[in-house]
Amino acid sequence: MGVALSGGKDSVSLLYLMTELGRRMNFQVVALSVDEGIRGYREESLRCAREACSSLGVEHRVVSFREEFGVTLDEMVGLAERRKTGLDPCTYCGVMRRYLLNRVAREEGVCRVATGHNLDDEVQAILLNYLRGDLSRLLRLGPSYSPREGFVPRVKPLREIPEREVAAYALVRDLKVHLGQCPYARGLHAEVRDFLNRLESRHPNCKFGLLRTFERLKERLGGREEVGLQPCESCGEPTPQRVCRTCELLEGLGLR
Repeated sequence: MGVALSGGKDSVSLLYLMTELGRRMNFQVVALSVDEGIRGYREESLRCAREACSSLGVEHRVVSFREEFGVTLDEMVGLAERRKTGLDPCTYCGVMRRYLLNRVAREEGVCRVATGHNLDDEVQAILLNYLRGDLSRLLRLGPSYSPREGFVPRVKPLREIPEREVAAYALVRDLKVHLGQCPYARGLHAEVRDFLNRLESRHPNCKFGLLRTFERLKERLGGREEVGLQPCESCGEPTPQRVCRTCELLEGLGLR
């Protein structure tokens, strides 16, 4: 079992939980981290990730944007601004981080990758896709994902646990976690997060309500939209298109 490990409270808590479960149910855990190259932020979180793996005796694999793409995320953001791509940092980060996690998980031979998405993350993603009118991406959200050629399925064990409860677990267990906020966490995503938190403070359990409504809606619409995958013509990674999104983004920055 692979665990996507950033060093934050969610992923470190998940690593401890999955390691304990693995010892009880006799499966091994490997931690997978991506170093995007965010100056003043990622260094500290990776230190926490390494300490957690060391204390648990868990194998830790780290892959970086610099090694794989030749530039850091910070440098990509600068290129995007000069080329006026109109894309925000989270687009580059999210697409390329998922790309590398899938590849390194496949190389490590893991059967599933567990991510630390909590309830807050899930309802934020649901509302964002509503606002963007992206039905296809909305229907692909799920607690788990089906195995497909070249794609390592993912699971979200913390999906129904509020962020504050995960934070409480990390505090009670005295886990060393990185509490800093990504400097690129702004724009619509941040506004949706703040809106949902205000709503929840006035109307408790509305986040659970949004999640349950989405699940019922998804069931009525026939579940997740499954798309066929084929090797990217540029890098060979699985993609529903001729060229994967990562290669498209790199080409737009003049890096392909």
